[in-house]
Amino acid sequence: MTPPPLDGLRVLDLATLFAGPLCATMLGDFGAEVIKIEHPAKPDPSRGHGPAKDGVGLWWKVLGRNKRNITLNLSTPGGRETLLRLAATADVIIENFRPGTLEKWGLGWDELSGANPRLVLTRVTAFGQFGPYSHRPGFGTLAEAMSGFAAITGEPQGPPTLPPFGLADSVAALATAYAVMTALTARATTGRGQVVDMAIIEPILAVLGPQPLWYDQLGYVQPRTGNRSRNNAPRNIYRTADGCWLAVSTSAQSIAERVMHLVGRPELTDEPWFATGSGRADHADVLDEAVGGWISRQTRTDALAAFEKAEAAIAPVYDVRDVMDDPQFKALDTITEVPDPELGPLRMQNVLFRLSETPGAIRWAGRPHGADTDEVLAELGLTPADITALRTRGAL
Repeated sequence: MTPPPLDGLRVLDLATLFAGPLCATMLGDFGAEVIKIEHPAKPDPSRGHGPAKDGVGLWWKVLGRNKRNITLNLSTPGGRETLLRLAATADVIIENFRPGTLEKWGLGWDELSGANPRLVLTRVTAFGQFGPYSHRPGFGTLAEAMSGFAAITGEPQGPPTLPPFGLADSVAALATAYAVMTALTARATTGRGQVVDMAIIEPILAVLGPQPLWYDQLGYVQPRTGNRSRNNAPRNIYRTADGCWLAVSTSAQSIAERVMHLVGRPELTDEPWFATGSGRADHADVLDEAVGGWISRQTRTDALAAFEKAEAAIAPVYDVRDVMDDPQFKALDTITEVPDPELGPLRMQNVLFRLSETPGAIRWAGRPHGADTDEVLAELGLTPADITALRTRGAL
């Protein structure tokens, strides 16, 4: 079989909660050898986040997949020495300690690049490696607040709204994986590694659209609009006769016209304001009344079928039960089954995208804390006596 695209790439995952580890997971999904390094007494807290089964954290089964797990206390001399030996064999290190922590342990860029000049050191923190906030503790929630995301999310008269999941961390993980691959591509030309500085407050700001430019040029501050959009209409969530919710989007002019013909209001397409997305957004009350009124008289099945026949964009609002049963997700194998020796077969999200020639794969789910310590260190040339000595000294 053709090797996966990142076969031969070795990644040391020193990070916790959640952007750094998720980046490492994405690399592991496409063949990178990922070694997860955790403190002997303080594992990655994600092992204890959310629901558990038989005492085993389920979130970790996803976040820790395709990773070998070892323990190492980096603040001890033995831990420092062992990490430098591992760094000499690695391509990438991902860490999210506060700036200055690795340096305090004698494991800063000078020491790591001295051990391996081709190493890419990837530093993921809330605020970046410099600036007035760089030493503050922080999580994705703070990025969701500071980026402007919360300010534009929620109903117009309601409070700013935070997402109920790790949005900023996930966006940062995607950006970090891109940054790592960019640095590795540069290394192919220069022969040298470098430092990636990823501040979690930045990627989510990058995906929020042209808000800074709008403000810079027009003084415009995007308001909260609930499920509506200031860029087009109709765009909202509408309830059916059988109590289900449907999402309608009309970003394209042709789709907006089809929707109005479908719901029996074709005359609205002749209005001058209907010709632009912003014009339609200014008349959202009229359009929502037309679309919402029509959908409220239909069952979910009938509304979806009518929109599909009209080639108009609509989707049901799913919860996870619907996702697990949807035929499109099943066709794509978006939720796939993974065998696990602790819990048996597990269903979880598959790898992020499909490649026709060198696909990714989930080889195993998250493993127990420290499960691969002896094996990984033996591969470095450490003897059983060496490993026992490190444990005795508190390094493992």
